Order: sequence, then structure tokens, then C-alpha cells
Amino acid sequence: QVQLVESGGGLVQAGGSLRLSCAASARTFNIYRMKWFRQAPGKEREFVAAISRSGDNTWYADTVKGRFTISGDNTKNTVYLQMNSLKPEDTAVYFCAAGFPVSPLYEYQYRGQGTQVTVSS
Repeated sequence: QVQLVESGGGLVQAGGSLRLSCAASARTFNIYRMKWFRQAPGKEREFVAAISRSGDNTWYADTVKGRFTISGDNTKNTVYLQMNSLKPEDTAVYFCAAGFPVSPLYEYQYRGQGTQVTVSS
């Protein structure tokens, strides 16, 4: 069973920063490509970022490129999402996901419960 546990969400003013964390098992980190998604009320789920198992490659949605950074710490089996220059339109539930390396970026096999990020204007 793959378990993903997110933390770090909250309320922040526009222009501020937050860092999300996602804790997983070592086995999960070794097998899956780790990703972040978000879903705002009434909107479709949106891919945010992904990182390869080695950490050498990262991918971002155009909407967050240059503002968000995904990273991983294999010693802690944790993936992070550093979010800077936050905008009200970044408000959403953010969740961590694990997908097979050969799967498209927008697909995943497992996901966490999610953490709320609210950006006030």
C-alpha cells in the first residue's frame, strides 16, 4: 500500500511563499515519479510539477513555471513544493501523487489526501 502524507498548506497573502511537503516510503520513492497536482473548487484537476526518481529532471505547468520549485530528499523520502510569488489563482487543494515513470505527467497511480492552500488578495 502506498501512503502519501502532505503537510504545509495554509493561508498566505498574495506575493507570499509556502512550502508543501509530501512524505512517502522509501519503496515509493524508488519506484514512482513523484508529482504535485492541485484542484480548485469547480475546476478540473491540474498538473503542477513532477520530479524524476533521480531528481535530475523536473517538469512544471506553465502556470507555475518560474514561481514553484519541486525537489526531493531521498534521505527523508520526502518531496517538496516550494511556492513563491503566490497569486490568488493558486488557491486550491494541493495533493502529492506517485506515478509510474513511463506514464504521462498528468497520470498517477496513488495520491495523498491533499492540503489546502489559500492565497488572499
